[in-house]
Amino acid sequence: MVVVLQSSCGNVQKNSSEQSQKTTKEISEDSLLTLVQYRTFQYFWEGAEPNSGLARERIHMDGNYPKNDMHIVTTGGSGFGLMTILVGIERGFITREEGLQRFIKAVDFLEKADRFHGAWPHWLDGETGKVKPFSTYDDGGDLVETAFLVQGLLAVKNYYKDGNAEERALAQKIDRLWREVEWNWYTRGENILYWHWSPNHGWKMNFGVKGYNECLIMYVLAASSPTYAVDAAVYHEGWARGGDIAKSQTTFGYELPLNHQVDPYKGGPLFWAHYSYLGLDPRGLTDRYADYWKHNVAHTMINRQHCINNPFEYKGYGENAWGLTSSYSVPGAKDYYKGKTEEVPQKGNSANAEYAAHCPSLDLGVIAPTAALSSIPYAPDAVMPVLRHFYEDLGEKIWGVYGFYDAFSEEYEWYPKRYLAIDQGPITVMIENYRTALLWNLFMQDVDVQNGLRKLGFSSPHLD
Repeated sequence: MVVVLQSSCGNVQKNSSEQSQKTTKEISEDSLLTLVQYRTFQYFWEGAEPNSGLARERIHMDGNYPKNDMHIVTTGGSGFGLMTILVGIERGFITREEGLQRFIKAVDFLEKADRFHGAWPHWLDGETGKVKPFSTYDDGGDLVETAFLVQGLLAVKNYYKDGNAEERALAQKIDRLWREVEWNWYTRGENILYWHWSPNHGWKMNFGVKGYNECLIMYVLAASSPTYAVDAAVYHEGWARGGDIAKSQTTFGYELPLNHQVDPYKGGPLFWAHYSYLGLDPRGLTDRYADYWKHNVAHTMINRQHCINNPFEYKGYGENAWGLTSSYSVPGAKDYYKGKTEEVPQKGNSANAEYAAHCPSLDLGVIAPTAALSSIPYAPDAVMPVLRHFYEDLGEKIWGVYGFYDAFSEEYEWYPKRYLAIDQGPITVMIENYRTALLWNLFMQDVDVQNGLRKLGFSSPHLD
């Protein structure tokens, strides 16, 4: 008999190995969703970096960490974590006051941390607030990760803006941080947004962001800024590539209206349907290029059908086990897949992991639970059987104290006990958007965001 989540939440704080050995057939759909939300919430609550209160880049339950990694804070993943904590308040996992104090700690840290023309870097040292280089030349502002962080900050602002004096003060401080991001600096005077800028290397990364991928929210926020906004032409000429983004393809009977450059027929990793839409509500969201709800549903269902068809005959794939997205990956699988090596990845080697952008055009036999679970708003009838299969049949291998581990492969008998913030973050948030639309409603009520969407030519029920 499974212990069903109680209002105190104490009953779910069981040893993960003990919990995974229980028979789980009796748990209701509602209780299972709450349990998954609670466990995943704990990644960002009890698992947070202690000085900053923000999200650690990764937590490895096997204890195998890169050197000096325990205090690396991920800014984009922290934005997802802020939204997850809002869910925790609404679900009764913590009190409103407990959430407030964590948010104050996090925002105070972000206020003092390194910023580059208002934009935070990809990684911060959680103890000092100094930039931690993500790569050789990526040691400055990261506008995409900043957008993911700001998406979460604006949801928190709107949650507390009409509260008591301390809550209003938090909302006002967030508003100042939002106003200090110099979105237009990152255009370099062109009609496109650039991902990176470094005080040491300038624009050397030279990554102009064109759609379609996970970065729609960056363009929406850049157009929405009350202080450093970009013109609509930046969106239409840069992101939408002068209209070339709208090249519809139909695969498995599902129409994908936007051109996913990595694979225009089957689409990119499923996180492209999640990251921008944790706050940006895709229901009824349209512009001259797409209906974004239909687009995300099609993206989800094409990814699912690819796994069901299973062209590489990977073990474990099917209607109850699908979902390809960026995550940890089997060591050596990418090189083997691309013909760079003839050495077949070793089975059962879960002590190591690489990272790969799994999608139908790079299918390595690796399933990431976040891919399907975070897609629940788009296809609940297709996702719930996956959730039950993961929990009831594979739980002993892939379920831990912070929810489902990042990724696994039955083909390679690979079950690393590791978590990544950017993959855990969308799970609780998108389940809540499916259940109550909490984060969609909070983010979309923002007046600046509404003005930006109108400026770019979007229609949405939130703008009526």
